[in-house]
Amino acid sequence: MTQAALRLSDLACLRGGRMLLRGVSLDLEAGGSALLTGPNGIGKSSLLRICAGLLPAFSGTVERRGGVTLTDERLALDIEQPLRKALGFWARLDGVDDGTLERALEAMALLPLGDLPVRMLSTGQRKRAMLARVIASGAAIWLLDEPGNGLDDASLGLLGAAVSRHLETGGIVLAASHQPLPLADDVRIDLRAHAAEAESA
Repeated sequence: MTQAALRLSDLACLRGGRMLLRGVSLDLEAGGSALLTGPNGIGKSSLLRICAGLLPAFSGTVERRGGVTLTDERLALDIEQPLRKALGFWARLDGVDDGTLERALEAMALLPLGDLPVRMLSTGQRKRAMLARVIASGAAIWLLDEPGNGLDDASLGLLGAAVSRHLETGGIVLAASHQPLPLADDVRIDLRAHAAEAESA
């Protein structure tokens, strides 16, 4: 199996005609993690979407080895379906088996809620469901946008444990957060150091 890798080389991000970031470089191998920090609006989400291949970089390059999964503030689950079935839709697309899905539900303490419609989940439970989808994806590279939002201390502990297991098995995690997370990060990038000067519209 090809070892996971994520490399950003002198990346710049332009959104809405405004330069957000310049000169972002990062080199993560299997088992490596990094945390992007900085205030809301600085470009953390845009940078993660570039890493996922959902947005083009203005300049610089992104190299990926291994599958990629991204979680952000969008639920991306059918709210009328029971949780297990809603997550199962993505599991089938990702080509993972039922056992993998059940382990992801267990990792986020969601097994007792598997038959509950997604619309009935609390904010924290929905966040844990989004993280369970990441865990069940089988992707080597996890891109986590504000993964701690809406989580209590116990749920943050579950997140930290899941990330640790992923890294131990050769995965990669790139997280973005404006708040502290219970994650061990090999690299921390404060995006304020890469923020482009405001340009007039």
